[in-house]
Amino acid sequence: MGTSKQVTSKQRVVDHGEVFTNPREVNAMLDLVKQETERIDSRFLEPACGTGNFLAEVLERKLRVVKRDYANSQLAYERYAVLAISSVYGIDILQDNVEACRERLFGIVDREYSALYNNETKDDFRRTVRFILSCNIVWGDALTLKTVGDDPQPIIFPEWSAINGHLKRRDFSFKELISQASMQELPLFSDLGEEVFIPLPVREYPLVHFLKVADAV
Repeated sequence: MGTSKQVTSKQRVVDHGEVFTNPREVNAMLDLVKQETERIDSRFLEPACGTGNFLAEVLERKLRVVKRDYANSQLAYERYAVLAISSVYGIDILQDNVEACRERLFGIVDREYSALYNNETKDDFRRTVRFILSCNIVWGDALTLKTVGDDPQPIIFPEWSAINGHLKRRDFSFKELISQASMQELPLFSDLGEEVFIPLPVREYPLVHFLKVADAV
């Protein structure tokens, strides 16, 4: 799972309150929702993801399920591994953490994929994984709900839905996702007949083959 180092520097603790969670605590907390961590499509968001201690363990657990159930078919493994990576999301206020988190998660996928399929691996698969991580792991501030940089913008997260070997992308405002009060609401009804509400997407994309997602922007 990587280093258990909790502090990068005292100054970062002072400036940003940055303290990383140790693997033992990460696993203990995730074991409280163990069933969800082993559902390939169950979505996880870490609003202060750091270098990815929680997200890395979630992804490791999901990929163990993908390997167990789909390793005999490379195409099936690729499809479900993409679904697994598309279900993890993170925000961090420090750019180097965001870059490190993306690389860490990519490395977990690539290590497993390369070990399983050696010379049969596909660059398109790796490009898809990197692209999804670039969208899902955001340099931003979870308190202001905006990106960080010279021109802060509202944080936008993509929802990825798997449909017959293709992916459907819909982008949602993070603010709308977490704020019922400001939500553009569409009434729906759950299986229990209870009225629920979902936000409207800010953008929708055409259905695309899961290995061509990076080319569909």
